[in-house]
Amino acid sequence: MTRVDSGTPVGRLYGVGLGPGDPELVTVKAARLVERADVVAYHSARHGRSVARMIAEPYLRDGQIEEALTYPVTTEKPEHPGGYRAEIEEFYADCAARLAAHLDAGRDVVVLCEGDPFFYGSYMHMHKRLAGRYPTEVVPGVTSVSAAAAVLGRPLVERDETLTILPGTLPAEVLAQRLAATDSAAIMKLGRTFGNVRAALAEAGRLDEAWYVERATTDQQRSAKLDEVDPETVPYFSLALLPSRVHERTRAELAGEAAPVTVVESSPVEPAGLGEVVVVGLGPAGREWLTPQARAALDSADDLVGYGPYLDRVPANPRQRRHASDNRVEAERAEFALDLARRGRRVAVVSSGDPGVFAMAAAVLEVASEPKWTDIPVRVLPGLTAAQAVASRVGAPLGHDYCVLSLSDRLKPWEVITKRLAAAASADLVIAIYNPGSKSRVWQVAAAKELLLEHRSPETPVVLGRDVGGSGERVRVVRLADLDPAEVDMRTLLLVGSSTTQVVSRGGAGPVVFTPRRYPA
Repeated sequence: MTRVDSGTPVGRLYGVGLGPGDPELVTVKAARLVERADVVAYHSARHGRSVARMIAEPYLRDGQIEEALTYPVTTEKPEHPGGYRAEIEEFYADCAARLAAHLDAGRDVVVLCEGDPFFYGSYMHMHKRLAGRYPTEVVPGVTSVSAAAAVLGRPLVERDETLTILPGTLPAEVLAQRLAATDSAAIMKLGRTFGNVRAALAEAGRLDEAWYVERATTDQQRSAKLDEVDPETVPYFSLALLPSRVHERTRAELAGEAAPVTVVESSPVEPAGLGEVVVVGLGPAGREWLTPQARAALDSADDLVGYGPYLDRVPANPRQRRHASDNRVEAERAEFALDLARRGRRVAVVSSGDPGVFAMAAAVLEVASEPKWTDIPVRVLPGLTAAQAVASRVGAPLGHDYCVLSLSDRLKPWEVITKRLAAAASADLVIAIYNPGSKSRVWQVAAAKELLLEHRSPETPVVLGRDVGGSGERVRVVRLADLDPAEVDMRTLLLVGSSTTQVVSRGGAGPVVFTPRRYPA
């Protein structure tokens, strides 16, 4: 018994969670409070059977006052002139008044609640009417969602996944949007909503992942793949579960199985509101070259967009959609990414190296500057460039002024390339040459070599870096006069030294190349 400031003895109100159904899952504290209570209250439908009372029955004692709070209407058509909402509000007000009479008389009242009192629990309607007037305590309980996951033996979330709890009473299109946008989900209040929920799961492309659990932890427990359940057999006390996809994938990998991943290329259902496009630099090779900022953007993305070989460098995540394309459709790829963002998706457009160096950042921003895309947020996250990676393998050839130039004439005329290459060579800049050759471009390196020799000494050091950071890494230092165009392909980057670039030997570790920071007067 507790006293308020006025000195009047009043009882204490307890909202007690009893867990999902198994009386052994009632907490020690909940059992103690139930046993000691003067008044035990519980909600029920018109049939009078209360799941909460059934769970608590082992802990009840003789002489306790029981208050059955019987709903005037559940699935029936309301008779109240104000409709269902008015009738149910009157019911809650009456229940609160009945409990207040006991509390005013100094009796402690325990309101039983299956699951957790604040998780779709009926108790909460008493709490908001009485907690401000009487001493109150809420005792949490094991939720049906936790119980369902335990029954299935499937975790709800792992690593950075998010869990969404949804009522089955939402419209199918809203459910589908929410399901498409989350990692894991639990859908409550099935029963008559089961058909609606099943349709939403199918529309969101998640039906094959969904599980059904009924009356978890009780002797009437049932679980199955959701698409195998007969809608006519589904009670109110059941739920649908989309468990952790990360866990399922890693479990399958550890078992040497093929992970049951559904690849969804497109869907008519997208989250509401605007998303964003983040152009991410992957660096020159594996994950160890990736910045933490870029890694976070990739991990949080809903969709990954990019050239196929670059996408392959990002670890698979079954939550994400991957959209691979050819390397010659940059504008189309950019527009596709912006359209996904308009539909609410978080999109990462991936580039090798740094996205602002002969890569996707400029292509995305060019398209994003068109009037129809200016409302879509676009961010660019830097990455370690191929030029920096190659330079690091031999020392510091980029230690002074340098320029970056592409030999590809796919997007600019060869005449422009030669003019710029001659200007950089005559200015005595170190030159990082991207895209020097490919299967269809076999003569440009030889032509560039001839042009460079018009301005540079034959002794000028040239670094050839191929697949730096990858399994096929190969780095060589040669004289400009000895540069063999046959050694150069699309995956090779050239660093052509200036007149001050030096090559020195430091023991048996191979040549060290650096360009001094001080330029001769």
